[in-house]
This record gives sequence, C-alpha cells and structure tokens, in this order.
Amino acid sequence: MTTLKGIAWNHTRGFVSIVACAQRFEELHPDVSIQWEKRSLQAFADASMEELASAYDLIVMDHPHTALAATEGLLLPFEDWLGAEFLADQAAHSVGGSHGSYHFKGKQWTLATDAAAPIATWRPDLMEKHALPHPDTWEDVLALAARGFVTVSAFPIDMLMHSYTFCAALGSEPFVDGKVAPDEILCDALTELRKLVELCDPACLDRNPIRTAEWMSQTDDPRAAYCPFAYGYSNYSRPRYAPHLLKAGGLVTFNGKRLRSTLGGAGLAVSSKTRHPQACMDFARFTASADTQKGVYFQSGGQPGHRSAWLDDAVNGASNDFFRNTLQTLDESLLRPQFPGYMAFQDEATPVAHAAVSGHLPPSSAAVEINRLYQLHLRAE
Repeated sequence: MTTLKGIAWNHTRGFVSIVACAQRFEELHPDVSIQWEKRSLQAFADASMEELASAYDLIVMDHPHTALAATEGLLLPFEDWLGAEFLADQAAHSVGGSHGSYHFKGKQWTLATDAAAPIATWRPDLMEKHALPHPDTWEDVLALAARGFVTVSAFPIDMLMHSYTFCAALGSEPFVDGKVAPDEILCDALTELRKLVELCDPACLDRNPIRTAEWMSQTDDPRAAYCPFAYGYSNYSRPRYAPHLLKAGGLVTFNGKRLRSTLGGAGLAVSSKTRHPQACMDFARFTASADTQKGVYFQSGGQPGHRSAWLDDAVNGASNDFFRNTLQTLDESLLRPQFPGYMAFQDEATPVAHAAVSGHLPPSSAAVEINRLYQLHLRAE
C-alpha cells in the first residue's frame, strides 16, 4: 500500500473537494491511500513551503509561492512526469493566467486545480427589498455605501491586493520599473479604498473573503446587500449551502473602464521530497483533468481551475451561473510578479496597506513604504 499525505485549507472549497477526489482516486487505485490535513486560510497564505514540502507529499498552494519553492528545489516539475499533451490541455484551458502563474523558469511546478479573483457579490433578496439599483460604476458603489448598503472584504492582505486593482485603474500597470506603481498612483489607489472603507462597518477591516461571504449569507443587515470585490467562493451561490444565496458578477467601472482584480486561486503541487512521485503525479493529473474538475471536484464544493468547468451548463446550473458571470473578471485579472522574494514583500507590505486604508497611516506615507519594501526584496534577488 502506498500512503500519501496532503495539506489543503480549511473550507469546503479547499478541503472537501480534494478529499472527495482522493476518495474517488483510491477507489480507482486500491493500492494508494491519501490522507489530507487542513490549515486556516491565513496559514495557507503564510506557511513555509520548506516545512510543508518536508511534511507532505501533496501541497495545495498559492501561486506567489511558486518562484521561491522552485528556486529552493522544493517541488517536482510536472514536465518530468506528465505528458506534453496533458500539460498543453491545461495551458489551453487556463482560467485567466492561472496555469501560467505556476510556471517559472521554463517549468510547470503546480497544476491550477482552483481559480479565483475578487468579484462582486450581492444579496438579491436585500437588493429587491430595499429597491436598490445595481451599481455599474465606482461612484455608484460609493453612493450605495453612503446609504448603508455595502460591505467589503477589508482584511489586511485583501487591501494590498485591491491596491493593485486601483493602481491599474489609475493608469499604472503594477510592478513595472521596479515599483508597485509610482508613489503618487499608489497613494491615490489607497485613498480610493479608504473612501469605501470609511463608509462601511469597521468590522469589515477584520473580515477575510470567507468571513465576508459567511456574514453576507447569514444576516439580514442591510449592509450585506452588496460587496464590490472579494475573492469569490462559488459555494455561497449554490442552493442550500447557506441561509441566503449570494449572486456573483463582474466588477464595476472606474473612469470608464472595468476594474481588474488580482488573481488568486490555488494549485496542486508535488513535494520533491516525496518517496512516491509517480503516485502523486497520477493523482494530480486525475484531479486537474477536465472530467474530474466538472464532476466530483465541483460537486464536492470545489472551485475548478479548468476552463471547461467554468463554461459547463451543469456546473453553472448548480451555482446560479457563478462561473459564466465571473469568467471575464478572472480573464482580465492582474498577476502578481514571480520572483523568490515576492512573498516576503507581501508579508511586510500587507500591514502598511491596511494601516493606510483603516486611517492609521497617511496613504502617501504608506505608498512610499510599500515601494521601498518592494525594491528591497526585488534587489535581494
């Protein structure tokens, strides 16, 4: 019997889906057993890849870890184990830049089994109850927030991610010329976010996307009517998952152009320290395949990374068209840069962005500090 250990994150989307795939894989391969553990969403983002690669054979990971993990030799490249035809299919059916986000120095280090980005969500019942117009522009969002009908995921890491969105909206593609954006652009981006947060319940500053979706789907508070951006979870758009259904869609416009959110999602990687590389690769291929992604993976609460699932009639029928209605947003999403020091930058810049948005630090000072940190970690490469 071959026994594998895997680590995922603590939500139906991240854990139940991969456990269900493992169960089905074991039924097809009785000589393999896969034991899964879970960690919190924050630990998912912050965990040391070296420690995870030492303790687990299979790792569900966030794509900004790819460059460091690959540089330190912690993962196995899929080209050495899986056929070119399969990897070409994965690339051709990427949701936005998901597949490419795990590609570094000519090798594919992770399969994009999950795709996500900040999207808009709303409570159709509350929107109807209060006769609220659906916002189309950023000004519409701020006006709705001023009336007390808006929340936002303003958790520290999310505020940094959303700052990239507004840098692009203000005309500066992030991560060009050795900066996140010019200081004045980044300052203006943080200022726009601060405008929104000041109009929302301060509790949103401590809510990550999961807690935001849970709160919106369980309360009758009018502020749960609309959220302009939070990393999407299709579970809350599925009947009977939560007390109230969330409808999902694209982002509003800013200065006449659609906002572009920052790509998230997760992928399945294989530790270079595993004693059973072929079994791990076989499971990764099974999980990332189109049929599994549209089938047991989605049906067990997963948010597929294979594009065919996002276009599938059955998948969309079971999720109130969550995937069709948000696909354009993911296709247009921004990619974080790939260099080994990026995660260290992100960890240090996150509280700075949050302090600016929450009113504890001038946005101008925060912008200078965030760019200083970015240049520091970029130069260290």
